[in-house]
Amino acid sequence: MSGRPSPSNAHAPVASPGELPAEPKARILVVDDEASMRQWLQIALKKDGYDVLTAQSGREALELLRHPDRKVHLLLSDIRMPDMSGVDVLREVKAVDRDVIVFMMTAFASTDTAVEAMRLGALDYFTKPFNIDELRLKVSQHLEARRIRDENVLLKRALKTRHEFSSMIGRSGPMLEVFKMVETIAQTSSTVLVTGESGTGKDLVARAIHYNSTRRDQPFVALNCGAVPETLLESELFGHMRGAFTGADANKKGLIEAAERGTIFLDEIGEMNAAMQVKLLRVLQERRFRPLGGTAEVLADIRVIAATNQDLQKMVGEGRFREDLFYRIHVIPVQLPPLRDRREDIALLAEHFLEKYSALMDKQVRSISRESMALLEAYTWPGNVRELENVIERSVALEQTPAVLPETLPTYIRSGDAAPRSVGRATVPLPVTGALPDLGEGFDLEARGEDFYRHYIALALERAGGVQVKAAEMLGMSFRSFRYYAKKFNLR
Repeated sequence: MSGRPSPSNAHAPVASPGELPAEPKARILVVDDEASMRQWLQIALKKDGYDVLTAQSGREALELLRHPDRKVHLLLSDIRMPDMSGVDVLREVKAVDRDVIVFMMTAFASTDTAVEAMRLGALDYFTKPFNIDELRLKVSQHLEARRIRDENVLLKRALKTRHEFSSMIGRSGPMLEVFKMVETIAQTSSTVLVTGESGTGKDLVARAIHYNSTRRDQPFVALNCGAVPETLLESELFGHMRGAFTGADANKKGLIEAAERGTIFLDEIGEMNAAMQVKLLRVLQERRFRPLGGTAEVLADIRVIAATNQDLQKMVGEGRFREDLFYRIHVIPVQLPPLRDRREDIALLAEHFLEKYSALMDKQVRSISRESMALLEAYTWPGNVRELENVIERSVALEQTPAVLPETLPTYIRSGDAAPRSVGRATVPLPVTGALPDLGEGFDLEARGEDFYRHYIALALERAGGVQVKAAEMLGMSFRSFRYYAKKFNLR
């Protein structure tokens, strides 16, 4: 092809190449059927610190792009090539990886081809012969903009330092073993299965693994498999194409694609149905997937951390969980101890939650009395750390003195019961007016109160079309209080 670079440009200094991402190096794929053009661009871009791959045809380029271990960040392709045009390559590339940056180049400039390339997602268009300094500068600018847009690295590192490990509080032997395990496995990319009773902090372990890993600057995406209806789980995980089902008015990126180069945390994986288990198994085996209603496969460079409070091996024996999937996610198991087996951590956790909720509620509750702490340490905590957090939140809300006194602890903790004798949290909420319900033995006012808040906040959100400010006004609440309870009850 024509458009050979002039010798004067081949070794020209870059006026302002900008700072390049050093770790990991951005990877560029140069596609051109002319060997001298490929070599010239490879030499120039390697000088800027990029990892540069080359292909002499569109089909060879697509083979490289589909390789799961060769994530390409920027594609620089000629338009006129013998086997397939650069526009066709662009179309195929966007089907494989819609986020890749694409530059086109040609010796035969045409408005029609430029418009078509831009319509399909190309970010820039160079007419041969072009100035190599201008190309290098634009490559640097687009890659840097992409890096900043994808992830705020400093924020992620601050999150890691500020709360990811500190939220996992403990000095007991079992927790020290967990900390040691997390530090060891964080540096690998192996799949992890976190097990333990409900409320033990499996999500915190998953976050700690991610934020102490080499993927810490990439997304951490969490999904509770039991909280999403079966009919929506596939779309939530894999995304969908426009028209895939009724109501799919636009393409939607799934959570696996959103977690690209990062970590996806699949909580309550035992709730996943058989069909979805098969699809997840394929992702783990082949590191690729197909969006719902799509024809092209998308690469999945992700780390998977799964969690469950169920006995998956028992479920395998009962035919409710695939054996092959179990062994795929059971590469590195992490078992979290229940709170009753780490009683020396109760005081540390209680003080941590006291500080948290005193600040959130802007209350001057600064300590837990000796009598209250003794009651907390004697209780068996069937709901584990989550139950302890709820008890401290409740006590801070009710306490009128600078210290949490026994009187503000739930009755079942003061009486030494093994668990609250609740009539159930899934009861009908307390009516605003009318006769009181039966106040016989076992009535739990706090549980009923939470049901009341949850019910009416959800109702207000529904009637306000999801607009929180409007819903807060309906209930006569401050927006800050409304937002606090909506977040607490996980209402959207």
